[in-house]
Order: sequence, then structure tokens, then C-alpha cells
Amino acid sequence: MPGGRLTKQERQQIALGLADDLSYAEIARRLDRPTSTVTREVLRNGGPTGYRAELAHRATERRAHRSRQAAPRSAQALPQAHGRDAAAVADFEETLTTVLMASGLPKMTARVLTCLFTTDAGSVTAADLVRRLQVSPASVSKAITFLEGQGLVRRERDEGRRERYVADNDVWYQSTIASARANDQLAETARQGVVVLGASTPAAARLENIARFLDFISESIVRAAEQAREVLHTGPVQMSDDAGAGDRDR
Repeated sequence: MPGGRLTKQERQQIALGLADDLSYAEIARRLDRPTSTVTREVLRNGGPTGYRAELAHRATERRAHRSRQAAPRSAQALPQAHGRDAAAVADFEETLTTVLMASGLPKMTARVLTCLFTTDAGSVTAADLVRRLQVSPASVSKAITFLEGQGLVRRERDEGRRERYVADNDVWYQSTIASARANDQLAETARQGVVVLGASTPAAARLENIARFLDFISESIVRAAEQAREVLHTGPVQMSDDAGAGDRDR
């Protein structure tokens, strides 16, 4: 499997694959590259509809030039636990950050969330993030505030009274519920517009349709989140030896 940066020819093949509606995995297979390489390449260079091979190649050259200039600042490689491949971990973290950015998160916020998702401890301090990301405390604070507002991070104190940031399994549930509540608020506001604009007007009809759509989506999201939480937080059913023997006899 080839390593190193993508060539201009490979980027042209990626562009052709996207034009043919091929999946990232299929494009990667044809290039003999990891799927994560193609995913990151596309998402950081305009997405599947805006990707241009020539522009992507120029942008990569500019980033590489800036990286060489800034190399002394973050040259040290972090030690990896559990025998992990440091290069593979770094590649995955970059891919995950890129995908989070494509979902709408600012770059620094996406980097912080990636750190939270990939730490074995399950939580980090501000100092951990500053050291790992090589950024200022103010940048970390801003990103954490944003994530907390989205319900993706919660704060807690450790034994040393240090503030720690946590993104555990329940955070996704809380974030999903927060998203549903935001839909509820928008639906309520839309219905206020119906009264203001006059129920029989085209504008009011449009707002009522928006409100009804959001009501349906919100109810579906909350129901699915409750079901997922119940299923995922319940351990696997343990069969007794007698039951297992009965199954084998049938």
C-alpha cells in the first residue's frame, strides 16, 4: 500500500470517482489507499460536491509549507499506550477532526472533541488540551464553552479540585435531547409568526408547515434517543446453563 502524500494524479482519480458517485471506500480501493485518506482529502477540500483536484493539490502544498515552518513547535510525538501505532492514531485523529468540521464544528472545537473521544481516561483537563494541541488556554476555553453549550461536554472536579472535561456515553444522549429542544423552540417561534402574519396568508402557511415538520422530527428524535439509551445502557442478556442446554437439545 503506498504511503506519503497523495499525488496530483491520485487527486484527479478521486475527482473522477466522485463524479461517478463512487463511495470513498471504492475510490480508496482503486487507489490502494486507506479509506480514511480519501475521506480526509475530500472533506478538507470542498466536500464531495465541491472537490477540485488542482485546487486540492495547491492547498495541500501550502499546508505542507506552513507545517515545515512550524515543525519545531510540535515536533514531539506523544507516546502511545496499548501498543498502538502512533502514525495510525495520528491519521485517525486527523480524519475524525476533519469529519467533525464537515458536520459544522469550528476547527479548534473539532480538535478538542477528537481529543476527548480518543483518550482512554475518558476526561481531560485544560492543561492536557493545551499541551496536546499546542494552543493557548483561551482557545481551549472557547472550544469547551461551545461544546458545553451543545451538550457534548460536561465539567466535573477531580480529587485535586481540578476541572475536568468529560464526553462519556450519556453526553450523546444529552446532546441529542438538547437538539430536540432547540427544534421545539423554533417550532414555537414559527407558530408565533403564524399569528402575527395572519393564519390565512401564504407566509403563515409556510411557517405552520415548518412548525409541524419540526414537531414530528423532535418527537422522533426524543423517542429514538430514549430507546437507544435504554438498549445501549443495558448489558447483554445472560442465559442460564439450563436454558442453553434446552436450546442445544432442540
